[in-house]
Amino acid sequence: MNMAVLNGLYQPWSLTSSLPLYYYNNQNHYCVSNCKLHSLSHSYRFSVLSSLNAPIKPNHTASRLSQMPTHFSKSGSGCSWMHDNSRCHNTASSNDCTKVPLYSVFPTKRAEVSSVQDLFEFICSGPLINKLGLTPEKVTESIDKWIACGSNLCRLFQLNELDLTVPQKARFYHYYIPVFLWCEDQIYQHRSTFKDGEDIPPLVIGFSAPQGCGKTTLVFALDYLFRVAGRKTATISIDDFYLTAEGQAKLREENPANALLEFRGNAGSHDLPFSVETLMAINGLTKEGLKMKLPRYDKSAYNGRGDRADPSTWPEVEGPLMAVLFEGWMLGFKPLSMEVVKVVDPQLETVNKNLEAYYDAWDKFIKAWIVIKIKDPSCVYQWRLQAEIAMREAGKPGMSDEEVEDFVSRYLPAYKAYLPTLYSEGPNGSNPKHLLVIEIDEGRNPILAS
Repeated sequence: MNMAVLNGLYQPWSLTSSLPLYYYNNQNHYCVSNCKLHSLSHSYRFSVLSSLNAPIKPNHTASRLSQMPTHFSKSGSGCSWMHDNSRCHNTASSNDCTKVPLYSVFPTKRAEVSSVQDLFEFICSGPLINKLGLTPEKVTESIDKWIACGSNLCRLFQLNELDLTVPQKARFYHYYIPVFLWCEDQIYQHRSTFKDGEDIPPLVIGFSAPQGCGKTTLVFALDYLFRVAGRKTATISIDDFYLTAEGQAKLREENPANALLEFRGNAGSHDLPFSVETLMAINGLTKEGLKMKLPRYDKSAYNGRGDRADPSTWPEVEGPLMAVLFEGWMLGFKPLSMEVVKVVDPQLETVNKNLEAYYDAWDKFIKAWIVIKIKDPSCVYQWRLQAEIAMREAGKPGMSDEEVEDFVSRYLPAYKAYLPTLYSEGPNGSNPKHLLVIEIDEGRNPILAS
């Protein structure tokens, strides 16, 4: 076992960060502040942590923000859990996100010890706790880490950690942080299987979740927490592997009567050889100095039909990577019998045939899985409609209700055909020991884990 690597994985956490502060401007874009991020108020840190017998040294050093590449630019992302907080004042114009007042210097009032007890009880009441084997004793032992994660997430989303609403607390302490701890454990297990001196490829964690359910924001938050902890990660989406505009046009010509293949989305609309090439290269980032650029896709190109972004705009990552966070709406889908797919939609026959090649292109690289489960695929329509309405209200071009219905209709057959098997059997090739299934409600909040 490579003990040096494992010891490095669980280095002590800091409540301050030299990473950039990301937040939403009033157009729901992820932005980066060019301001300085100050240490968390010492009086707050002392009163919270001393109540848990975990004294820390004061740290008053200001950390300069440095830009961290990200491709999470989401329009109309519909994060209602965040936007319902009227206490987080945002007065900047949509084109001047660097002047937004930041909660980079937190309130200096002393936190009451009772608030720590309240937070502890709130954490223990979360729906994922039992599944993750987090007993009250284990939460107590790691409470300083929970507090640190919560502080960093508040910085990320520009929220006041002493004045969170219940939905915001639930999103952080019932969802994002428990999933982060599960991912950390999966990385530990992955790295423990290698011997000293061996090259350790990053653990590829797959996030399979329907569109609009918040998976991109979840991955964004997890990536930030890993980076705050000093662990290199990469993020990638199945969107990044769509065919080029030329390839899409060819696909349409070859399937003129199939509405499911008219636009990007379903199996067949991805460049699978390019996927394999990219994922194999990412797995090779095991040493310092090894670098590569991660592909990105431009959905706005060709009037919304999309095209692969210019390679000069792709973000660069450097090894050694601890993990790769790979997300997509159809990750882990298994091909079914033609009789089954015909009942759902005859147009799925070609899609189902195309799906046979996806295990070797995507799923076999994924060694740990997070599946976000929904009860009814119709939620996808509602979530997308909410996002488009929000875009229109913000003065941005958005799809009409009819266009949203047409857009989602091209995905619903695949959801109806493949989600039942995904939920009952797990993703294609997955190991139950490395699978976390999280059921969410219509508000995108976790209600159950299995």
